[in-house]
Amino acid sequence: MQFEVWAPQADRVTLHHGDTTRALERDPGREGWWSGEAEAQDGTRYGFALDDGPVLPDPRSRRQPDGPDGPSAVVDHERYEWRVPWTGSALPGAVLYELHVGTYTREGTLDAAAERLGHLAELGVTHVQLMPLCPFPGVHGWGYEGVSLWAVHEPYGGPEALKRFVDRAHELGLGVVLDVVHNHLGPSGNYLPVFGPYFTETHHTPWGAAVNLDAPGSDEVRAYLLGSALAWLRDYRLDGLRLDAVHALKDTRACHFLEELSTAVDALAAELERPLFLIAESDLNDPRIITPRAEGGLGVHAQWNDDFHHALHTTFTGEAQGYYEDFARAPFAALTKTLMGGFFHDGTYSTFRDRRHGRPLDRTRVAAHRLLGYTQTHDQIGNRAQGDRLAASLSPGLLACAAALMLTGPFTPMLFMGEEWAAGTPWQFFTDHTDPELAEAVRNGRRREFAAHGWAEEDIPDPQDPATRDRSCLDWSEPESAPHARVLAWYRDLIALRHAQPDLTDPDLADTKVACDEDARWFAFRRGDVRVAVNLGKEPAGIPLGARHARVLAAWEPVEAPGADGVLSVPGESCVVLTQE
Repeated sequence: MQFEVWAPQADRVTLHHGDTTRALERDPGREGWWSGEAEAQDGTRYGFALDDGPVLPDPRSRRQPDGPDGPSAVVDHERYEWRVPWTGSALPGAVLYELHVGTYTREGTLDAAAERLGHLAELGVTHVQLMPLCPFPGVHGWGYEGVSLWAVHEPYGGPEALKRFVDRAHELGLGVVLDVVHNHLGPSGNYLPVFGPYFTETHHTPWGAAVNLDAPGSDEVRAYLLGSALAWLRDYRLDGLRLDAVHALKDTRACHFLEELSTAVDALAAELERPLFLIAESDLNDPRIITPRAEGGLGVHAQWNDDFHHALHTTFTGEAQGYYEDFARAPFAALTKTLMGGFFHDGTYSTFRDRRHGRPLDRTRVAAHRLLGYTQTHDQIGNRAQGDRLAASLSPGLLACAAALMLTGPFTPMLFMGEEWAAGTPWQFFTDHTDPELAEAVRNGRRREFAAHGWAEEDIPDPQDPATRDRSCLDWSEPESAPHARVLAWYRDLIALRHAQPDLTDPDLADTKVACDEDARWFAFRRGDVRVAVNLGKEPAGIPLGARHARVLAAWEPVEAPGADGVLSVPGESCVVLTQE
């Protein structure tokens, strides 16, 4: 078997595998690379020592059976026999479901999560979006401190468990998307700086020195990230990747890393003859990220739209702190703007940032499905002091209204696990750092952050306390009881409508027409022949739909069809979906 590693600054590199060692030779065809042959098979443990230093895991390790600090292990991807032929599942028309393996079930494994995939197939979602799976310290965590970008966290089940999960998902007709983190690694278990210039002080991010995308040595670093991304799609038959915080990918080169990545993914899709896609998390409100390369953009296929979330959140909760401030000044107007134009901050002044922010999105050029809309995400729940969901403060009727706006709106919908039944469990920030100093730093940082906003220390969950993770696990008995069962049925009905009504997946963002009355607290919009009316007030509201002949497709509370004047009477804290006949 060929072993190889990029270590441009080393004078000697030694391979340690099994009980043997051997010196690697410089690769004459590739600057900075070392390689050599050695007998190995699936499961063989190995590592590299640079200049007689400690044995370290392979930066391109496919498996870390003993965690980030242990030796790597060989993975033979040909050993797994895929059960399900899979031709892919494209993004247009999709409904995504964000899932954290460690809390989706009490067991916290990929195999246990796979046993619950039937629930998602019945719900009607099209893709499962897994939060990061790369190895991280300890057993439980969010996964955003991962290392070994080719490997699967061993407590989740390792590489073969992910393949079993994907096979089961595909068997049920579900695509699988993986959240990958290219903007930082570690810090615990991150040995990349020993091997080469994977990071650069040229730029800084919230996590310290930036990943090296444009400084000397960056060709190999970019190849490292590209290789990892393509490996997930090819070796594990994934359908797409979610790219964490791409605004932290500092790159001044003429061809931005995202453009290079989207080009490579499109080429792999053509080679595999199945659709593949990238979804960016971006704080930039820059439409060039999701504009096709042929039209001068970077070619990423979609991005999260936090502006829609913020507008919806302030409309329903009245919260106005932090980045919600600008949205809360006129929340109905903010929600209208995002539904019709994609971004709220499109060059407007952002109080939170103390500057102008964003750029207008050309609705005639960017298809609506390229923006993801959501009422809740792991960030928007877990980064609250107590990890409280919307269900902790909103009535079932208002939750139904929020779901209607998301699932009938123009954007690709995304749910966060458990929201479909108004889960009563929180989703809190938890870690399992094995380094005592790092654990204490994270714990104190969390306390300082929320104490500054008036929270008492005893009310802020300790991230390192195992009970914090345990509280965050879904309670699978809830969907069978009131009011959860009714909310779940409503989500199923709305998702079924989205699949059945072509107007609800129309890519033309300019076709969304909105009307609202902030004083009366009602909101309505039209997409083709479909009308959606939402009453957030406690009393019934007469909502003019401009449609005399309309048929009710779904209603949270019973309603009569609109009268001769086209006005629909909607009960308090309720919503209706109709179609023009």
